[in-house]
Amino acid sequence: MVKQRVAQLEYSQFQSAMLDEAKRRRKAAKIIAVLEHFNGPLGGLTVGDVGCSAGFIADELAQAGAKHTLGIDIDVPGLRKAADRFGDRVAFVCGDGTALPFPDGSVDVLVFNHIYEHVVDPDAVVAEMRRVLSDSGVLYLGLGNRLGVMEPHYKLPFLSYLPPALADRYVRAFGRADHYYERFRTRRGLRRMLRAFHVWDYTLPVLATPTKFAGGELFPGVLGKVVRTVLSRTPREVLRLLLPVVPTYLWVATKTPRRPAGPRLPQPPERVRPL
Repeated sequence: MVKQRVAQLEYSQFQSAMLDEAKRRRKAAKIIAVLEHFNGPLGGLTVGDVGCSAGFIADELAQAGAKHTLGIDIDVPGLRKAADRFGDRVAFVCGDGTALPFPDGSVDVLVFNHIYEHVVDPDAVVAEMRRVLSDSGVLYLGLGNRLGVMEPHYKLPFLSYLPPALADRYVRAFGRADHYYERFRTRRGLRRMLRAFHVWDYTLPVLATPTKFAGGELFPGVLGKVVRTVLSRTPREVLRLLLPVVPTYLWVATKTPRRPAGPRLPQPPERVRPL
């Protein structure tokens, strides 16, 4: 019998990473750098963080100059913490991603960072984000890859490769959880999920030039410098061969055809071919 998935309420209560302020703010810096390279500064824009939890990324978006910043989640304890700390500059809303409480075309920028694997119906959330996004708007996506070798939540290799029943046994055998809730998709499945958008892939640009995107901590030290140099100089055709197993994709999506506004990079962003 297949266990029915239900919404993960109060996620910050059992996933401590959501309360790691330093790490969340580093992620926010990378998100903002990617958005600014593609679209320019956030000043004067209405920006929303879908799946904001305790609000650290939303707070950074507000401090980056957004005119109005919205944080949306079903994580009530996380939202309470967020509102207590950042409610003077961010409007936090308890809302389901499949029914966002905003008018059509009312948001300029949306952030959807490492959320899709946790929601019951990610396709419905993506469709709803498209509805509220303005015609010139931008959607930032941090997307885990099912074929990434190390599962990011439970740190078990090949966990996301397994069918649900075997994945449940795997996490129980190592004492990580009672069952494996998350549902990742392959790169092909993610392309299908975003088929209504025009998508640019920033994965390789961020890996090849992490300091440009506030991601210097990805490759620290002397070894990191070597890795950065190799990635920045490796032919694009070779790097493309690695994309099916990259653990996380960093994509920017728009409703209408757009091109990145920022300067050219050693490994430039590339269009994601739609399915």
